[in-house]
Amino acid sequence: MKPGKMAAALGALLMLAGCTRADHLPLQTVQDFRVELYLGTWHEIAAIPAWFQRDCARDTMAQYQPAAESGQIEVVNSCRREDGTLLEADGRARFTGPEHEGRLEVTFVKLLGHWVWPIAGAYDVIALDPGYRWSLVGHPSRDYAWILAREQQLDDAVLSQLKKRLAAAQYDPCRLVLTASADPRRGRSLCEVGASGP
Repeated sequence: MKPGKMAAALGALLMLAGCTRADHLPLQTVQDFRVELYLGTWHEIAAIPAWFQRDCARDTMAQYQPAAESGQIEVVNSCRREDGTLLEADGRARFTGPEHEGRLEVTFVKLLGHWVWPIAGAYDVIALDPGYRWSLVGHPSRDYAWILAREQQLDDAVLSQLKKRLAAAQYDPCRLVLTASADPRRGRSLCEVGASGP
């Protein structure tokens, strides 16, 4: 991990966000997850604004690849500040159940050469395009959610479908904001787009 405030912020967030509120059921994750198809680059399309991403002005991405540690996935999250400088956070993900369920945890904290798992954050894949073109990732608290895609924009029909998935998972879809730099709808709430879609 590159030293800096982003790493410290991510670590603090994961330590504080590990609990599920009592009024929320556990998230239902996908049941046919294939990690080999999930690897590669994903662009952030929409997210619930989070304080640990406040320095990210554009080009928020995640890259996943097999890690040197057996059974783990290397995670590199990146974005650009307003002045164009690059922010990166390196971490590790691992499954917390059978791999086909798409239920993982992620840590960005490494101490004395070891990844710190007790403060890892949940990474639950709750919806996934059959062709792995988009992914909907949630957290049991419902305070965090991300829509990721291979391309830098999703059409209204797909976003409408994801709104329904979010609502079914006890999320308020209106909390998500479109963030992709290439999307002319950037900055709008997810509820403002695709209103007439399926």
